[in-house]
Amino acid sequence: MKSKNNKYEDAISNDELEHLQAHEMSRRDFMLDSLAMGGLAAAFGLGASSAAWGSIQPPADEVVRIGYLPITDATVLLVAHAKGYFEDEGLKTEPPTLIRGWSPLVEGFAAGKFNLVHLLKPIPIWMRYNNGFPVKIMSWAHLNGSGLVVGRHTDVESFADLGGKQVAVPYWYSMHNIVLQMGLRHAGLKPVIKAQGEALADDEVNLQIMPPPDMPPALAARKIDAFIVAEPFNAVGEMLAGGKMLRFTGDMWRNHPCCVVCMNETQVNAKPEWSQKVMNAIVRAQIYSQQNKKEVAHLLSKDGMGYLPMKANIIERAMTLYDDSNYATPDAIQNPEWGSGRIDFQPWPFPSATRLIVDELKQTLVGGDTTFLQELDADFVAQDLVDYRFVKAAMEKYPGWKDAPGFNAENPFEREEVIKL
Repeated sequence: MKSKNNKYEDAISNDELEHLQAHEMSRRDFMLDSLAMGGLAAAFGLGASSAAWGSIQPPADEVVRIGYLPITDATVLLVAHAKGYFEDEGLKTEPPTLIRGWSPLVEGFAAGKFNLVHLLKPIPIWMRYNNGFPVKIMSWAHLNGSGLVVGRHTDVESFADLGGKQVAVPYWYSMHNIVLQMGLRHAGLKPVIKAQGEALADDEVNLQIMPPPDMPPALAARKIDAFIVAEPFNAVGEMLAGGKMLRFTGDMWRNHPCCVVCMNETQVNAKPEWSQKVMNAIVRAQIYSQQNKKEVAHLLSKDGMGYLPMKANIIERAMTLYDDSNYATPDAIQNPEWGSGRIDFQPWPFPSATRLIVDELKQTLVGGDTTFLQELDADFVAQDLVDYRFVKAAMEKYPGWKDAPGFNAENPFEREEVIKL
């Protein structure tokens, strides 16, 4: 229940919070675990091969069908829809479909219900190489935009204090899980996956999958001690669930990717003109979003076009509040000289980041069989998983993306990854 003195008390209604706690938190989303453990192909009764997936035929028309989670990772898809950028390219669209969790979004995309989605960057790796689904990363969806929020009922002031704690992650194959475990290992802690209530050693941190909308109410109810997730649920955790920001992920890995824009490779190759028009709209949306964060926050909110179920003030915080004075204790911003924002937008899918993710996944604890990860070659994945053609052509047509942080005019399509834990 929210405090009567909380100035953000109208951001989400009591009824909505009570529904999350009474309904969403009362069930275990079995699909999250079963699909994340590699059961996507099995869920469709298929073998893990591109040929097997070819038996599922999406609609033959060229209508843009977007599936998304209610997080700021979806911003560029939603802005492109709201601003009419797809229609400017001569494309028809359906209203974007809000999905509450990663597994149903993955399943809907695999079934052909959606032809344009945002996915956590490691998910396409798992889809393509463990389940044989012909997914292609078409661009990045945004930079940074995530954080680790801890409950005020805990005594956690640094990563080293997370020993013996329960931490929720949105998906095993997520940037959040990778960056979290980087920080835990650096602090000398050991991530584990145990049943809730099972004893933990002082140096163990228990991880569990949880849909992003469920995390703030779980923290408020003290069912977990911390969560790492995309915005605006960090801001929701701060404002409504008694949480405090421990560290922004973009302060640990400079301008890291989180979600990526994905399409079905079969459709991309069969309809290259359509694919180019879609990416033109996405790049325009990237530029607009980077240059107009406050306006975009209102547009996305229930005060605007209602793509996200929060009021504008919560989304504005999630997209713009990023300064030392507000995040000194705990010290959530330790590298202000990087010049990053809480969330930023640029489309280019730097190959160096893909290579790093593949290598880091090999030492990241996840549920299910990880044999496929050990056999992956990072250089191969960087070329095979990502389609650079359409986004590069769109960036040449719309050059406003050069205003994004980290742009290097001398070498705009390559970079060195910077990590400071």
